Amino acid sequence: MVRIALGLEYDGAAFHGWQSQPGGNTVQDALEQALGQVAGEAVRVVCAGRTDAGVHALAQVAHFDTHALRPDGAWVRGTNAHLPQQVAVRWAQPVDAGFHARFSARSRSYRYLLYNHPVRPALDHGRVGWCHRPLDVAAMKSAACHLLGEQDFSAFRAAECQAKSPLKTLHRAEVLRQGDMVLFEFCASAFLQHMVRNLVGALVAVGKGRYPPDWIAELLTARDRSRAAPTFSPAGLYFAGVEYESRWQLRGGGLIIAPLPSSLAKTTG
Repeated sequence: MVRIALGLEYDGAAFHGWQSQPGGNTVQDALEQALGQVAGEAVRVVCAGRTDAGVHALAQVAHFDTHALRPDGAWVRGTNAHLPQQVAVRWAQPVDAGFHARFSARSRSYRYLLYNHPVRPALDHGRVGWCHRPLDVAAMKSAACHLLGEQDFSAFRAAECQAKSPLKTLHRAEVLRQGDMVLFEFCASAFLQHMVRNLVGALVAVGKGRYPPDWIAELLTARDRSRAAPTFSPAGLYFAGVEYESRWQLRGGGLIIAPLPSSLAKTTG
């Protein structure tokens, strides 16, 4: 039995999320079916971070076990030949049997793209969120600072979230603007269900001027989901990558994070 790690990207608009479910039409279903065609046997895939319906991935990592021996390129090109156009395996490599895409991850990163313009987008429909009112990015930056460190994120978790604890450690929370696009970047040890979309919703409420930046700290202290902003649209949310220890000998030394768009990268210096 060999364990293979995969890197993949997908447009989540066409799927009912990552995780396999009775109704099908999930990224996991599509990937397992395609891998099974290449392996000649049924496979079960585990990913680093499950995504909800409509949420995309720029640098998802997954693993599976198989008896089949194939060149790394066959796991990429062969699998892609059986996948829908909205999903692509970017790389594949054998890994130690102790590696686990989910449990070996040290941190996960999410990115939210928000189109801030009076007129809704057309070509980017389903790929960016949209807010027609002007946003105060400086206020949102100030508000995001309250999210850093270990916090109880009960005010930002979905009612159906099954996580054992609401305590998570947020390493990074940034808000950047480039023209009409506002970018939110989050990196944490792990995330609660809908946590990023709820964080974006709250920060946008601050950006609209409805609340001061310190309102975020009040929400964290209150631990009451009903006092926070509504969950934001999944359209602009992307799973942006994962960090692993170097001992697993993954590409990039284990830091598998999608780069910023070139225009935004210039903005951040």
